[in-house]
Amino acid sequence: MFRPGEKKGKVTKPFLTLESATDSRSKATPLSNGSRTSSYDGSGFSNQNTCTNGSLHMFTYSQMKTATKNFRRSHRIGEGGFGVVYKGFLDEKTLAPLASGHKIIVAIKKLNTHGMQGHDEWVTEVKLLGALRHPNIVRLIGFCAKDESRLLVYEYMSRGSLENHLFADLSKSHRKVLSWEIRMKIAVGAARGLEYLHNAKTQIIYRDFKAANILLDDQFNAKLSDFGLATYGPSGDDTHVSTRVLGTYGYAAPEYLATGHLSSRSDVYSFGVVLLELLSGRPALGIETQSSEELKVVDWARPYLHSREQVHHIMDPKLNGKYPPEGAIRVVRVASLCLQMFAKARPTMKEVVKSLEPLLTT
Repeated sequence: MFRPGEKKGKVTKPFLTLESATDSRSKATPLSNGSRTSSYDGSGFSNQNTCTNGSLHMFTYSQMKTATKNFRRSHRIGEGGFGVVYKGFLDEKTLAPLASGHKIIVAIKKLNTHGMQGHDEWVTEVKLLGALRHPNIVRLIGFCAKDESRLLVYEYMSRGSLENHLFADLSKSHRKVLSWEIRMKIAVGAARGLEYLHNAKTQIIYRDFKAANILLDDQFNAKLSDFGLATYGPSGDDTHVSTRVLGTYGYAAPEYLATGHLSSRSDVYSFGVVLLELLSGRPALGIETQSSEELKVVDWARPYLHSREQVHHIMDPKLNGKYPPEGAIRVVRVASLCLQMFAKARPTMKEVVKSLEPLLTT
């Protein structure tokens, strides 16, 4: 959310179109990280069972323990900057914790008070994500605040994160290579989620768009998760907010790294990075070269982005050539536009969605 001390930017000329954007380079500074925790007992919310916006359920810590069988290790399904995520079970009607009966599976994220994210991010997620409803945004069901404990309860996404599907060692997991069709379905779903945020009545900038934050259900529908770093966008004639640099290195836009100027076009850049990951099967960071150097996927792919004849160098070998050449060229072109070094030269997410939707198969 917009915090005291953040500054809003000046007006700039309109962005270039998808057809006219051009590329240039600028320097970036290292991404900073921060951890903030404080004591909070939930008193800022209603004393009833729902949040003040009426859409969230307020759970007790005892209920969270019951739902996860006392945070049993066998119930752990993930871990990130916020903390550990557990599988939990709730009554489908009352949301009371259950061990048996008509139950729904939920994901319960427990804050690590010594981790990369803290109380402020928890509050942001409760207040912001609790008010969002969209097919490509993960649903926040409720929260829990007891002494130093902070927990969030989400809908369960059975296939986990896109990151795990793209980069996990397939020989050590039950996952299969993502087909071209599924990759495009994920790309369009994630793009629609960002478009929804950017076109909300009060614009929301996601700020941490990456493969690890794109969750997949059993049908590979993509949903954006982890809104702890999300913030409100500029208002009026302002083009950006100036804020502390937070997020994930390798995905963050160059102008944000260099100046702290954040806009919806910063998210567009991050989307371009994820598009390259989907196309290449290579992670945003850590691509090894013959000289043993490690490159960002953007730097690795840049020599191939502007020639139709070079597109095949980008494509994931695990696809075994099973993709439509013209479709691949279109996606590479969209990625190239999203990765323009000048923010105003990048397309909007509405334009990106319009460009990618024709690639969906029925």
